[in-house]
Amino acid sequence: MDAYQTILSLRSVRQFDLNRPIAEETLYQILQAGRMSGSSKDSQPWWFIVIRDRERLQTVAQTGDYAQHVAGAALAIAIVFDPQFYRGEFDSGRAAQNMMLAAWNDGIGSCLASMHHEADCKAVLGVPAELRLQHIISFGYPRSVEQGLPVVPKRARKPLEEIVMQERWSK
Repeated sequence: MDAYQTILSLRSVRQFDLNRPIAEETLYQILQAGRMSGSSKDSQPWWFIVIRDRERLQTVAQTGDYAQHVAGAALAIAIVFDPQFYRGEFDSGRAAQNMMLAAWNDGIGSCLASMHHEADCKAVLGVPAELRLQHIISFGYPRSVEQGLPVVPKRARKPLEEIVMQERWSK
C-alpha cells in the first residue's frame, strides 16, 4: 500500500485475532518507524516498552478508562517520554502515528489508549516517576468478519472547505 492510501485507510482496531502473532521482523519495522520519527531539535525524547505478557496486558488495560482493547492485543507498546523536552508530548505522538501507520501497512491493526491512571501504569511497567507515560498502543491482526468483528464503515470526515482557510482565519 502506498503512504497516502495507508493514511486514508487507517482505522482504530480494538478486536484482535490472537491466533496470529506479530512476527519479530514486523515488530522491528514498527519500532523502527517510531524511532525514525522527527522530533524537536532531534531530541528523540522517547522510549518504547513492548508488552506481550497476557497478564501484564490485562493489568495495564485497567490503568486507562477506555483501554480494554489493550488486554486483547497481540502486543502493546507503551510510549514513555521525558517531559523536560519542550515538545516531548507532541513528538511522542508523532512516533505513535508512525508506528500505527507502519503496522497498518502490513495489515496489523492498532488503537491508541490513554492511561488515565498514569502513576498506576508506570508502577506496573517500572517507569521512573519523573518520566511520562500517557499512551499505550495496542497492536494485532484484526479479527475477521467470520470471527465476529463487525465491518467498520468509512469515517465521515468534514469537507476540506469547512476546515481549511487561506492566509488567515476566515470563519
